Amino acid sequence: MSRETDDLAQLTKTARNKNPAPEEDLEDLALGEDYALNPEYVPMVADALDRGDTERLRDLLSALRPEDVADLMGFLSAKDREELLPHLDPETLGDVLSELDTDIREDILEHLPSATLAKALEEMDSDDAADVVDDLEKDKRAQVLAAMPEVERAAIETTLSYAEESAGRLMQREVVAAPQFWTVGQTIDHLRRESDELPELFFDVYVVDPSYRPVGAAPVSHLLRSKRDTPLAQIMEQVTEIPVDMDQEEVAYIFNKYNLISAPVVEPGGRLVGQITVDDIVGVIQEETEEDILALAGVSDAGRDAGIVGIVRSRLPWLLINLVTEGVAVTVVGAFQAEIAKLVALAILMPIVSSLGGNAGTQALTVAVRAIASRELTPANALRIIGRELAVGLFNGGAVGLMLGLGTWFWWRDMRLSIVVALAVIANLFVAALAGILAPIVLDRLGRDPAVSSSVVVTFMTDFFGFLALLGIAALILL
Repeated sequence: MSRETDDLAQLTKTARNKNPAPEEDLEDLALGEDYALNPEYVPMVADALDRGDTERLRDLLSALRPEDVADLMGFLSAKDREELLPHLDPETLGDVLSELDTDIREDILEHLPSATLAKALEEMDSDDAADVVDDLEKDKRAQVLAAMPEVERAAIETTLSYAEESAGRLMQREVVAAPQFWTVGQTIDHLRRESDELPELFFDVYVVDPSYRPVGAAPVSHLLRSKRDTPLAQIMEQVTEIPVDMDQEEVAYIFNKYNLISAPVVEPGGRLVGQITVDDIVGVIQEETEEDILALAGVSDAGRDAGIVGIVRSRLPWLLINLVTEGVAVTVVGAFQAEIAKLVALAILMPIVSSLGGNAGTQALTVAVRAIASRELTPANALRIIGRELAVGLFNGGAVGLMLGLGTWFWWRDMRLSIVVALAVIANLFVAALAGILAPIVLDRLGRDPAVSSSVVVTFMTDFFGFLALLGIAALILL
């Protein structure tokens, strides 16, 4: 039994021996000051499930928001998750499903009855519901959709018809629209009459023409401050339309650039079909950032329930590619065997020079990938950015080379060897800066993801030229 399992068992035993916490204290007990789920709370829930204590379980769950329940699911066993599901009402279940990690959600969806899942989907926004349905197996998807009302089913099917990671998948079809000849009073009265049909969250009333194309947006805050007889056309603001087929990363860039809270999504003809709100964009930004960080290291997301085989499959190919490139790099060492045999100090210094270049290359690479993703690095300023990174590489190379050269002289008392090491570091850090900035730019121009392959290229370049610089300069000066 693992140490983690022992700890969980001990916590569960402790929880069973404790008197139930008063209901008013459960919320404080559930979350820490950082809003993370307290470790003691998980065995308390597991204990209530083991004992079949429905009342205690209801009290424990009522102290959590749906997002916290989703976090709790990640710490429970598969059996406990299955037993917990019937205790969630359809609205809470829908909110929890939209917040779960993909792997955990797929496992839960397998055990949810189709009718229960259909009711939960009815309580969700169309974009979140479509995201959940997309994770279902073909047969179960058909059963769930068949159990839903026609309107909700049609909305989900339409959303799923759009390409993955597009605005059409990201948008919610529920919008608030009003004709441009309406007044503020007519609009407010309409909102009150149709309150049951309104989106759960909206910030703007989109003003549309007779063809249902958005011509402006009236922020809710403006509606509440304006007189009832004020025409919408007087208070509406310009809108930034999002094409339904636009990539979600592009959508996130537009939201960030124009500081948008919401934006209308339009079909090719300009007709309003949905809206995207800032809460959806926050998720996209986090998702894209995680993808870039993982891609830089050549790995995929290893969630809490990820299997060993899946993780190995995602990481092993890049290690094998790196093995091949390193094999090519060490051919330089083989070409200078005689020189190394004459001066053993070179064998000691080679990994230092190579490692310094690798770190410098990673610094330049990270900055370049981030700049490309945020549109700060464009063809208009590419030459300036490249020149800046090369200058930084030379400056850092000079500073680090001087320090390593002094250390070499202190250890071996050989001025010529110190000069060799210093020059090799300067050369390798310059090459590292060049590779770190050029590799992602070139890959981006070729239509490839610069975060995926750049690290292998940079590692190869810094190792190859690090060995070449040190051994080549040593051959010229020392031997």
